Amino acid sequence: MIMIAICDDETAIGAELERLLIDIFKNMELKNCVDVFFSGEELCHRMEAGAHYDLIFLDIEFAKNEINGVDVGQLIREAQQNNTVSIVYISWEKDYAFQLFDIRPLNFLLKPLEHSVIEKTVKTFLEIARICSGEFSYNIRRDIFKVKVKDIVYLESRDRKLILHLANGKTDEFYGTLKDVYHEQLKRFDFLFIHASYVVNFNYISVIRYNCLFLVDHIMPLPISQSRRSEIRENYYTVIKQRRI
Repeated sequence: MIMIAICDDETAIGAELERLLIDIFKNMELKNCVDVFFSGEELCHRMEAGAHYDLIFLDIEFAKNEINGVDVGQLIREAQQNNTVSIVYISWEKDYAFQLFDIRPLNFLLKPLEHSVIEKTVKTFLEIARICSGEFSYNIRRDIFKVKVKDIVYLESRDRKLILHLANGKTDEFYGTLKDVYHEQLKRFDFLFIHASYVVNFNYISVIRYNCLFLVDHIMPLPISQSRRSEIRENYYTVIKQRRI
């Protein structure tokens, strides 16, 4: 079941988008549930109460006395620490696009919304969801462990061991080489091999600079090897293009 939220104070647009999504998922024979909200506060309160959504279509402009869609996105990413839900912004104005980078939206769509554009966005979401549903396996002595790829923030190589850093703050150590696990398991899931000691998950990158990058909820940057800088930036923007951000 794919859980979807629509948040738009224009009731006609919310109703039309709901109809389009139901039709698209029906044609794909995928089960879904669509909740419609008419204010950012309402959506935030529902999520704070425990509601889970896989995909959110979020308007930017609300009434002046309400928080706008940019604020809602920041609350979801920062206050609620939800980095997995895909957010699609919708607006009448294209000028907002550059304000959304830190929120890492799946897409930014201009109103009026077209069926073909919504369908293309849904297909992109499903492809990313497929990538995120993968598993990473590793051995500790004779035991085999598995974690969801989407929960891996980065891997670190240190003293002939690999350290697995997970989104919940936990770590695990096992023997192996960063090169092997990257090429055999992680490369196809949009991980970037930024340094001989680090492989990072694209989904957790908050800022990328010439010689380093920052990860979500991490104060200290991770270095980008001089020999990899051009390649890493190229790969980074290739992933963005593929995801149609």
